[in-house]
Amino acid sequence: MTSSISKAQKGLVSQLIKLRKLTQPYFLPYTKNNGWLFVYLLIALLFCVGGTVLFLLTGLMSLLTNLVPEVTSQFLGGVQNSLKVIWDGPAGIIISSLFALGIFSFITIRGQLRQRRWLPWLLLGVIILMLLSVNGINAGITFLVRDITNALIQKDENESYKNLWILGICFIAALPIRSFQFYFSAKLQLLWREWLSKSLITDYLDDRTYYILNPNDESETNVDNPDQRITEDARDFTAQTIDLSLNIFDSLLVFSLNIFILLSISKELTLALIVYATLVSSLLLFASRKLFKLNYDQLRFEADFRYGLVHVRNNAESIAFYSGENQEEKEVSRRLKSVVDNFNLLIIWEALLRVLQRSGIYGSVFIPFIILAGPILSGQMDYGSFQQANLNYNLLEGSLFFIIYKIEALARFSASIGRLEGFQSNMNEIRNNKFDDFKVEIKTKDSIILKNVSIKTTGKDNYLINNLNLSLETGQSLLVVGPSGCGKTSLLRAISGLWAIQSGEIETPSNGDLLFIPQKPYMTLGSLREQLCYPLDKNRFSDDHLKAVLEEVKLPQIIQRYPDLDIKQDWQRLLSLGEQQRLAFARLLLNSPKYVVLDEATSALDVSTEKHLYELLNQREMACISVGHRPTLKNYHENVLEITEDKGWRLLPAASYQFTEN
Repeated sequence: MTSSISKAQKGLVSQLIKLRKLTQPYFLPYTKNNGWLFVYLLIALLFCVGGTVLFLLTGLMSLLTNLVPEVTSQFLGGVQNSLKVIWDGPAGIIISSLFALGIFSFITIRGQLRQRRWLPWLLLGVIILMLLSVNGINAGITFLVRDITNALIQKDENESYKNLWILGICFIAALPIRSFQFYFSAKLQLLWREWLSKSLITDYLDDRTYYILNPNDESETNVDNPDQRITEDARDFTAQTIDLSLNIFDSLLVFSLNIFILLSISKELTLALIVYATLVSSLLLFASRKLFKLNYDQLRFEADFRYGLVHVRNNAESIAFYSGENQEEKEVSRRLKSVVDNFNLLIIWEALLRVLQRSGIYGSVFIPFIILAGPILSGQMDYGSFQQANLNYNLLEGSLFFIIYKIEALARFSASIGRLEGFQSNMNEIRNNKFDDFKVEIKTKDSIILKNVSIKTTGKDNYLINNLNLSLETGQSLLVVGPSGCGKTSLLRAISGLWAIQSGEIETPSNGDLLFIPQKPYMTLGSLREQLCYPLDKNRFSDDHLKAVLEEVKLPQIIQRYPDLDIKQDWQRLLSLGEQQRLAFARLLLNSPKYVVLDEATSALDVSTEKHLYELLNQREMACISVGHRPTLKNYHENVLEITEDKGWRLLPAASYQFTEN
């Protein structure tokens, strides 16, 4: 039992640490040791808002007293007396001091709250202000209910209508406050989601993290489906954090305001409620542990299912050529089965918990009648006080049974925290160079130079190339050949900075002077103009210039089919592989790098078109490294690098190299 409790405590601490990592950066720059400062600022914000509420209420009452003294004394006399007690006693000094301390705290760290961090604190303060106002009104309503009930029993018409008027004013005041509270809460959630999504996108695209992560590894739950982490998980996390945080704070306010009122009416009822709520909540927390893991798995299985469908959409043509519909259906159905099976378990556990929830809530209904029946029947309590106690009891019950009402939401929230923080931590590990196989150290030079370079398979000790030495100057060209799997593409990736080397040194030009074109070119989401200019700005070239380049690479038919360069299409689907390869060469000509790396970039083209494209490169004096199997390729290169299966290599003049038949 002790071991189980200790494990649960460690799990809770771990979740709180993860929650802080995700939450704090939006409000306060995150460091490992400033967590208590963040907590202190949240408390300081309460001091500021609490003082503001009291000052505003005092000012409003002073204004009303001067304008309509008769009305104020008749309807708001109780409020006036309460404020007088506060300001005449030590409470006024304490509240004023805490307010000044809160303001001073934010002033002292104002430098850390730049970069638009003042706005979330301001919105949060406004929301708390509204919660305080509404709960203050609700506390006052309990007294009004008591007085109205007693006035009605005593048939006191004047007192009844007076209190009914005040009750109506309270409802009229509370309604817009609640509406604005909802608006500002939604606004804060939207701003936070925008900030968090942008932060995750930056981390995802920084240092080629997106390239290193493997979203297809179903066993690695910290990195699966990055798209869902950035979109749905970020949305759910921000919404749930704000919703649950405000609900918790609201529950604490309700508890703080109503516990004293209920204690003044019936200590026995207060004690019975606290004991009962504690027992029921503890039982539900113990019973709901399974629910947290099921919700985590459900999010993962749903994401995997969606990824399977996206995979079919992205590879529709290939699947159609293979007539692989049956196999794809099996795979997608397998992922759907995981969703359904886990959801069935989720339904069962949620149903069991709802039975426990309802049992606990229904049981609490009898407590006020059991405790207060005696005092009412004996005449020790009037019916108005019973109604007030019952209303305070219901409000207090809602705050004490918060966990019961929110158990499913807490489970989903815990799952969101785990998935989002796991994704973020994994990206941080990559940026901190903890993935040794992807440590890439490249010096920027005006040429490509490899000195004693050794390359191995990622995650394994299988070496592909040992101690490779070569150099490539501006205007030179190199053809890389060798059997499949010998490391040709790995070498190109290493030169492009996408693959780590085990030893040696690589010198390459800067990114703008080195461009890589794979066998299947990348087709971006966008217009034809954006396809051609990528990754440069789409407005850099005129329409005539773009059309001329398409003519150069023998793609005039594209302009005939799509005369509007700004039309957006699924280009990967509409264009053949040969057209995509020629479009990639057009992109290459527009970018005009000094060096270009081509990985079978002309494999789908005929020999004459291939010759034409390489002549275009020679005319622009671009240095070229190519991988290919066609014997004709050596005609466009000065030297040939042959990589052998035994990790060896040799560098020969292209004129003397002879291709061997496989």
